[in-house]
Amino acid sequence: MAISSEAMLDVLRAVGEETRLRIVALLQHGELNVSDLTDILGQSQPRISRHLKLLAEAGVVDKHREGTWAFFDLVATGPIADVMAGVLARIDTHDPAIAADLDRLQIVRSRRTASAQEYFARIAPSWDEERSLHAADAEVESAIVELVGTGHRSLLDVGTGTGRMLQVLGHGVERAIGLDSSHSMLAVARANLERAEVRGVDLRQGDVYSPPFERNSFDLVVIHQVLHFLDDPARALREAARLLTPGGRLLIVDFAPHTLEFLRTEHAHRRLGFRTDTVTAWLDQSGLDVEVSRTLAPPASDDGAERLTVSLWLGRDRRPAGSTTSSTTSSTTSGPSPTRSEPR
Repeated sequence: MAISSEAMLDVLRAVGEETRLRIVALLQHGELNVSDLTDILGQSQPRISRHLKLLAEAGVVDKHREGTWAFFDLVATGPIADVMAGVLARIDTHDPAIAADLDRLQIVRSRRTASAQEYFARIAPSWDEERSLHAADAEVESAIVELVGTGHRSLLDVGTGTGRMLQVLGHGVERAIGLDSSHSMLAVARANLERAEVRGVDLRQGDVYSPPFERNSFDLVVIHQVLHFLDDPARALREAARLLTPGGRLLIVDFAPHTLEFLRTEHAHRRLGFRTDTVTAWLDQSGLDVEVSRTLAPPASDDGAERLTVSLWLGRDRRPAGSTTSSTTSSTTSGPSPTRSEPR
């Protein structure tokens, strides 16, 4: 795709300044906020903000908000992204200024990781208690990969939590996004993705009942261990379904019905599992056909206590792939924004 001479001049002017070129060289390694860039570049926050504003106006960087924070990353697609890829490919990473910036970037990321680990350590005991009740994570993740495969063009992980599904499914995806209402959990996910070297993933703060994306945006939407926290899971499914491209797929991973009431009182579960006919009806009402429904048995219990069966449902948008017809399913009901109480 060609770019107009005026737009090209805007891009070249935007990056044709030392600090702004250093900023884009940093952003190719992942999204950063103003505070991060201030620490790395040793410049004032107003100065960094002005540089980012010029880069954003030229279409070189994208900006998204996460509560009171704003994160910036390089534009990912389109002709400007192609121009920037060519520019960045020719920057000498051994240049003293660039090399020093990258060293300080690692320090900033290390602090971020330490902060995320501290938060996670506080809540890990309750999470470990729940994990011990169902099939091992490796078994669940293997079943997920077996069901959805690889080679997705676009992926949305709804209620991303610790970002684990993005680590499992996000490699090689052109557009991968994790959505969560909790700023704290997004910080954990960001640190985990950086440590796992999963690149090109966006994390967004938002409401599962009103996801901030256009219809027909994703080939695959994943809702992993989220529905049992919600007051209105059917509505969340409708909202997720409208984001699918024609022929796109929606994967739900949650629990089969159980009677472990302590998960409601101590772990903030709103629903004690879901029947397959209930989920099938919700998917049908959202314009999806169920392709696969399966369960993973829990580990054996020495004391005979009840354990959790993991259920997986894979629905497909029944519109033919490649169709341009917009989805007819949408939600108009308002309600409170859910907040994740436990990580995944």
